[in-house]
Amino acid sequence: MTSGLDAFVNHTVSIITSDGRNFIGTLKGFDQTINIILDESHERVYSTTTGVEQVMLGLHIIRGDNVAIIGLIDEEIDNRLNLTNIKAEPLNAVIH
Repeated sequence: MTSGLDAFVNHTVSIITSDGRNFIGTLKGFDQTINIILDESHERVYSTTTGVEQVMLGLHIIRGDNVAIIGLIDEEIDNRLNLTNIKAEPLNAVIH
C-alpha cells in the first residue's frame, strides 16, 4: 500500500478513519505503518440537520491503524460543493 501512496504526496486527499471521521488535507508524508501527516487539514463533520461543518486542524497526524480509506480529492469539483446544503448521516465506526 505504501508504494501506491507515493503518488498522493503533496496532493489533497480524503481520509476516512475506522471510527467514521473524514479528514481532508494535503498529504505530506507517511511511514511503513501508514501513519499519515496532513497539512492544511480539516475534518468534515456530517449532520442530517445542519449540513457539513468543517473543523480546521492545520497540521494533523493520523495513526496508521486508524486509517480505513485514503483517496485523492478532485479540488475543482470539491471547491464547487456547497457544504452547507449537504446533509448526511455521520459514518458509523468500522466493526471487525
